[in-house]
Amino acid sequence: MQTTFQQIREEYKQATLQIADVDPDPIVQFGLWFDQAVASGLREPNAMTLATCGLDGEPSARIVLLKGLADSGFVFFTNYHSAKGRQLKENPKAALVFFWNELERQVRVSGMVKKVPREESEQYFAQRPLLAQIGATISPQSEIIPGREWLEERFARAQVEFTGQNPPARPEAWGGYVVEPRTIEFWQGRQSRLHDRLRYTRENGAWRIDRLAP
Repeated sequence: MQTTFQQIREEYKQATLQIADVDPDPIVQFGLWFDQAVASGLREPNAMTLATCGLDGEPSARIVLLKGLADSGFVFFTNYHSAKGRQLKENPKAALVFFWNELERQVRVSGMVKKVPREESEQYFAQRPLLAQIGATISPQSEIIPGREWLEERFARAQVEFTGQNPPARPEAWGGYVVEPRTIEFWQGRQSRLHDRLRYTRENGAWRIDRLAP
């Protein structure tokens, strides 16, 4: 049976989004929406698409998890030698997308990317579950490996070596990034595809809010 994509259609009608109702600071506004996503019971509301692009101009996107929100921006952790880490070294710009389907909401972020301070990466790595620490230690992320068995054997050996009393140290190639937003767009689904779109743009240290056509 062939899927008829044209017949897959939802009508959005849960809420509206007005400039008069949003916070003048988009980080605060994101926090409000994120809290509502958590309260609604969504599974992993911190899942976000991260899009990067290296010097070759080839874009790449994947799902990562938001692990921190600060005045400076959106924080996630990964292997610095991974494909995304290499692209961010060449071109320290990225875009994020959060999609909360059940709330008919989307948030888009674009901006510059920086590594978080070393001590912040150390602190976060230390509080991860032991098995997650081991996984980060033994996995050469994004590299070609001989097979699944090779990975599982490395993991099993590391489990013998490391324990709760003797956890692995944070690998030098593993740590955090912060996406410092230049623009943040909030999207609320509306009927007849007349969606509400409010875009915050950073200019001279202040945020400007514009309404965009759907």
